[in-house]
Amino acid sequence: MSLKDLGDISYFRLNNEINRPVNGQIMLHKDQEALKAFFKENVLPNTMAFDSITDKIAYLIEHDYIESGFIAKYRPAFIEELSDFLKNANFRFQSFMAAYKFYQQYALHTNAGDYYLESIEDRVLFNALYFADGDEALAKDLANEMIHQRYQPATPSFLNAGRSRRGEFVSCFLIQVTDDMNAIGRSINSALQLSRIGGGVGISLSNLREAGAPIKGYAGAASGVVPVMKLFEDSFSYSNQLGQRQGAGVVYLDVFHPDILSFLSTKKENADEKIRVKTLSLGVTIPDKFYELVREDADMYLFSPYNIEKEYGVPFNYIDITEKYDELVANPKIHKTKIKARDLETEISKLQQESGYPYVINIDTVNKANAIDGRIVMSNLCSEILQVQTPSVINDAQEFLQMGTDVACNLGSTNVVNLMTSPDFGKSVRTMTRALTFVTDSANIEAVPTINKGNHEAHAIGLGAMGLHSYFAQHHIHYGSPESIEFTDIYFMLLNYWTLVESNRIAKERGESFVNFDKSDYANGSYFDRYVTGNFQPHSDKVKELFSGHFIPSAQDWEQLREAVMRDGLYNQNRLAVAPNGSISYINDVSASLHPIIQRIEERQEKKIGKIYYPAAGLSTDTIPYYTSAYDMDMRRVIDVYAAATQHVDQGLSLTLFMRSDIPEGLYEWKNESKQTTRDLSILRNYAFNKGIKSIYYVRTYTDDGDEVGANQCESCVI
Repeated sequence: MSLKDLGDISYFRLNNEINRPVNGQIMLHKDQEALKAFFKENVLPNTMAFDSITDKIAYLIEHDYIESGFIAKYRPAFIEELSDFLKNANFRFQSFMAAYKFYQQYALHTNAGDYYLESIEDRVLFNALYFADGDEALAKDLANEMIHQRYQPATPSFLNAGRSRRGEFVSCFLIQVTDDMNAIGRSINSALQLSRIGGGVGISLSNLREAGAPIKGYAGAASGVVPVMKLFEDSFSYSNQLGQRQGAGVVYLDVFHPDILSFLSTKKENADEKIRVKTLSLGVTIPDKFYELVREDADMYLFSPYNIEKEYGVPFNYIDITEKYDELVANPKIHKTKIKARDLETEISKLQQESGYPYVINIDTVNKANAIDGRIVMSNLCSEILQVQTPSVINDAQEFLQMGTDVACNLGSTNVVNLMTSPDFGKSVRTMTRALTFVTDSANIEAVPTINKGNHEAHAIGLGAMGLHSYFAQHHIHYGSPESIEFTDIYFMLLNYWTLVESNRIAKERGESFVNFDKSDYANGSYFDRYVTGNFQPHSDKVKELFSGHFIPSAQDWEQLREAVMRDGLYNQNRLAVAPNGSISYINDVSASLHPIIQRIEERQEKKIGKIYYPAAGLSTDTIPYYTSAYDMDMRRVIDVYAAATQHVDQGLSLTLFMRSDIPEGLYEWKNESKQTTRDLSILRNYAFNKGIKSIYYVRTYTDDGDEVGANQCESCVI
């Protein structure tokens, strides 16, 4: 049977029977029957057989499926041993969805698409060998973490490791555009190149002069940001990774930019086709001053980036609007436009109701928490990457007079459910840090020099987490309860601690820290001030029990780490970021990222076979009360959980808000009607701001007819 022929077959029918209750009972056992049938009818008869892993590797190299270089770094006997180790781990997929996702999306197929060439043990083997770079001990440790699903590399890494025809291992990229035609042209080419190799691209347009600004002294000549947005959208539509992953991008604009209203209007359903963007995502950066003006129901002024750069000598992104606001208002040389702050707030809420956009970056919150010398000005396609950038200066020959730094995102994720059972939590996290560091060290994005420069100087990585709601439900903890917040606090404190420990060890081994380490809060020790108080310890009996057997650093441990970092440095400029983890969470059989589940039995539309039903991990009579849907949950409780993690995460977290168009009575005490309003979203954004949330990703709204607004997942960036 061809792998392309996945029509009316028993495993598909068995899985669909989950959605047909019998005597009021969910037929959960049908998913296990579907899983067994899938292997019997599809995987086993369509997998190419080999006598040994050595024979398989020889075949894959000979037929140009995998590279030979990373294999040559190991003894053949070791590869055989590691392959046997993985087989003896007795890995089993826990759901039909998990197995189906792996074999359709990640397993290597023959060129004709008629046979599988890999099992999950093979894919893990090639990942471990590739990212350990010849270190046999590290390869075994990494294989151990992956086969027990304590660690999951990002989709680009897991998919491409070892393959000879592949994209990059990097998940996504950030570039900013400066206010001249050379920079615009170069950035469009950069977007094409980055999209071609499989990355989602974030672009800041805040530095561009507004529509109607002068060009070479001619008033009214500038077209503003909207035509540039259209150029980027066309670029992403054209360029993708070998047809496997669609190009995708997001553009960010500061709310104090004069084009902000026309920027938002490009996503409206009734927008003129000349300006409407269909596939490009939108994000806004919001300084603290905006929240203040909204709270006071005051007027706000939008400031010309062209005038700001002439007056201050730096691009718009590098002006602290909150600090300089009154000065900018008073300066007659700065052209400004007056609007009502609450009118703009309402426009943002209206668009989030209608489309799920824009993403929100609380840019002052981000920079107050930034331990690195420099300014963070934007984020990525999933709003979790927050790193410093510097602008470039480009001449008419498209050459760099001054090369700035941009960002590459190197991602991976812990699986909360399984990492909490690790025999050595610290060793697990240190192993993950090593694997991600290899990704950043080996990435070579020559087509975009600013990305390459930023990556090689920062060695930045982004370790995150998934399965938080699964863990809560399986341990009878309600999402958003005090115990859930306390657990999240301690879990992310441990990720922070152990990634710092390993980054410090790498810096000591190599005698190298990230560029400008000496100007960071790590170097002067101030970053560690709040940790050396010793306050980050479990307090409730429940959370103490959950972390029983795991090392919890004391104030003295943090003090020793501070001294080691001040003495020997850190290799990785950034270490933690929580991505949405879409497809990979299915393979791991856990809830995605940190957010609550959407449905106890989730319905997924798959292109080849139609609807697949995915029961929440560990769903049973015992856990049902703890599996409340995100759409039936007070979003402030979700924000509280994310806030607990945020204080330990040096970058950001992809926080999605889940709303119903018809909000259940009593869910929010301020409600006097069931219909979702713009006020509800405004209250939640302000609550998130006051809780220290750095970013808000999508707003997904479940409508009365069962559709979801803002439900399109970012496959280029989710891991």
